[in-house]
Amino acid sequence: MRIGIDFDNTLIGYDDVFLAAARERDLLRSKFVGNKQAVRDAIRLLPDGELAWQQLQGHVYGKGIGGAVMFEGVDGFLRRCRAAGHGGFVVSHKTEYGHHDPDRVNLREAARGWVESRGFFAPDIYAIPRENVFFETSRAQKLRRIAALKCAYFIDDLEEVLTDPDFPPGVNRLLFGAGGSSSGVVICSSWQRIAETVFDD
Repeated sequence: MRIGIDFDNTLIGYDDVFLAAARERDLLRSKFVGNKQAVRDAIRLLPDGELAWQQLQGHVYGKGIGGAVMFEGVDGFLRRCRAAGHGGFVVSHKTEYGHHDPDRVNLREAARGWVESRGFFAPDIYAIPRENVFFETSRAQKLRRIAALKCAYFIDDLEEVLTDPDFPPGVNRLLFGAGGSSSGVVICSSWQRIAETVFDD
């Protein structure tokens, strides 16, 4: 069985990195607490807030990615995939460079470095071949990749990806998160629930 997984905010969580980086840049008060969305909403209220937010994203997804974490439950899920002989594929819509990153860090290479550092390619950990990691320049290309791979399941945190009219038919759609209401999409609030859906249901 082939299982496709989105990268940002599905495999990897950035909440703490965004909060710390925003504080370091004095974009938020030192006592501010909140997840990535709360940080974004607060920064966008500032003068030139949209630009500040985009600059922050360029930093976090590039130089700051080392501080990001793998979501709880991903480790167990990927180990079960390896044990069962299922093919794991990372398919992400990710630009090569941030729009407002003065350092011009290659975001795809930064993401590959994070994946490698977490043991994705290691034969004794997750054993995912390097060639199974894809970064596409548009959502349309991402959907074409999912179709070409003939995934049995695809896991994403964005409902609009899973409900796109061009999403390939025949692929089971799993939405990682607490919300969503579209028919044909299975909502999973945790990776433990994703594992139950894929392996046990």
